[in-house]
Amino acid sequence: MNPADGGVADELPGIGPRLRDLRRNRGLTLEAAAGRAELSPAHLSRLETGRRQPSLPMLLGLARVYGTTVSELLGETPPERDAIVRGGPLDGAPGGTAAGGWLYRQAGGPGRAMQALRVRVPYGTEGDLVRVHPGEEWLYVLDGRLRVVLGETVHDLDPGDSAHFDSLTPHRIAAPDITGARLLFVHTLLQSPVAELCPGSGIHRL
Repeated sequence: MNPADGGVADELPGIGPRLRDLRRNRGLTLEAAAGRAELSPAHLSRLETGRRQPSLPMLLGLARVYGTTVSELLGETPPERDAIVRGGPLDGAPGGTAAGGWLYRQAGGPGRAMQALRVRVPYGTEGDLVRVHPGEEWLYVLDGRLRVVLGETVHDLDPGDSAHFDSLTPHRIAAPDITGARLLFVHTLLQSPVAELCPGSGIHRL
């Protein structure tokens, strides 16, 4: 056990070179990466050369900085994922979910950095709910009319229109017509559990 590194009991072979390669591939200097991970450059250098073993909090911090997962840092081979997601109705079938008045269905594979959903937005549901959180969002209106408020600017979107914005911009999304709207919705929230990425959850409803 190495007390200085937060109690890592076992050595992690090969992690040093992976940390170094990831940092270089991201175009980060040792000082820049260490600052973002809240480590000293000397400490990060020792991790990269294998003279120190990282604790779990360090691994989580470095994974966040490099935009990857702890599994990749550890050199674990991810299982093969099915690249195909079959279509189906939003409701009345396995995979369709209703929550808070929203109907949604996964349109992409789970557990990935980019989450894709098909969403039905009902009229008058949470139209005044403002969201602010890390990430990016992209949406494409399939049918109906969608009202997107970004900051103080109101945009009315028709079928075929899309929006792509930084989620740190205060935003509201609603269907202004009684018939509601249907859309494709893609967003990136790397540090959130998949269950919290869906519009019907308590964390993020579009």
